[in-house]
Amino acid sequence: MCAIRRKIIAPRQGRSLIFVFLLFAIPCVFVSPFVLPDGASAENPKEQYRRIQKEMETRKEKLEQAKRREHSVLEDLDSVTRRLGEIESDLKRQQGRVRRTEAEMRKIESEMSVIRGELDRKKKWMKMRLRAMQKYEQSGDILFLLSTADDMAGLMRRWKYLERISLSERKVMDEYAENLRKLDEKEKQLKALSAELKKGEERTRIIEASMTEKRREKETLLASVRREKSTHEKLFRELQEASKRLLDVIKKLEEKETYEGKGFPALKGGLTWPVNGRIAIPYGSQKDPKFNTPVFRNGIYIKTDDDSVKAVYSGKVVFADWFKGYGNLVIINHGEGYHTLYGNLSETFLKVGDIIKGRDVIGKVGESGILNAPSLYFEVRYKGKPLDPMQWLKRK
Repeated sequence: MCAIRRKIIAPRQGRSLIFVFLLFAIPCVFVSPFVLPDGASAENPKEQYRRIQKEMETRKEKLEQAKRREHSVLEDLDSVTRRLGEIESDLKRQQGRVRRTEAEMRKIESEMSVIRGELDRKKKWMKMRLRAMQKYEQSGDILFLLSTADDMAGLMRRWKYLERISLSERKVMDEYAENLRKLDEKEKQLKALSAELKKGEERTRIIEASMTEKRREKETLLASVRREKSTHEKLFRELQEASKRLLDVIKKLEEKETYEGKGFPALKGGLTWPVNGRIAIPYGSQKDPKFNTPVFRNGIYIKTDDDSVKAVYSGKVVFADWFKGYGNLVIINHGEGYHTLYGNLSETFLKVGDIIKGRDVIGKVGESGILNAPSLYFEVRYKGKPLDPMQWLKRK
């Protein structure tokens, strides 16, 4: 009996223990929910998926923004230099218009001075005539002169003389009136030109302010190139890439070109300089003094006060356009595989296909992106390979 009782009680005790365990465990489940690895509360899988997708979109947008912020130092420099060149050209044109307006005003003022002088002379003559007429009472004198004639012929002669005097006086009066009209017209022209000059001077000030701002932008960019090693190295990597692209362009031009000029190789060491100036940056390998990084330049920078750039030898223009890293660039084929390159031009006066002679003006000196000063970039190449220009130019 006791054994049976123990068997019955044991399962009941086991059930009671399970019930007590659940009684304490269930509140813990509700009080302490399941925690995700990222610290978020447990959520519906669909909601969790939407949240993850949204986060991915946000990160993607941030990545796109970072990519947009990436920039090419050379492109920035080229863009500023190009805009600065356009502003300078606009300023020169505007200054030319102002000078022409001033010259026209000086011309009109000179003409007005002549007219005023003529008016003064005629005014004096007219005053003298009026005084004479009042003094001698001309109408009576005329009758006296006519009545004292000896015969009809004499009377007619005197009448003719008086008629001529009258016509002469009339002519003087007409000329005086015409001069007054011209003077009034010139004064109106002068007033219009004065207003035009004022507008021109105002536009010049606006352009100069814009140019000052662009110069400041360029100087800031160059300062960052000189200050930050990574920016400095990036610029020169991009310049090397630009030089490689230029080599490809020259090779393609050579394949199509049929110009057969001769005589260029014989002038080694005797070529005239494209501009008067001094070498600011030489050809070849150099080490940057600040960052101690190796740099190779395919040409030379000639700092100059000259305005015009001249061809060093006769040849044919095979390229005349903007080229990234070189600004406005002119390439001249001299035959036998030789080319000369003229970069950093503010203006070019030639077009592809033009045949030119040595010392012909090909363009105007611009402002170098590297030097931030008026200078010409000059190269000599043989079959696309850069040569030291100093071995080709005359010694100074």
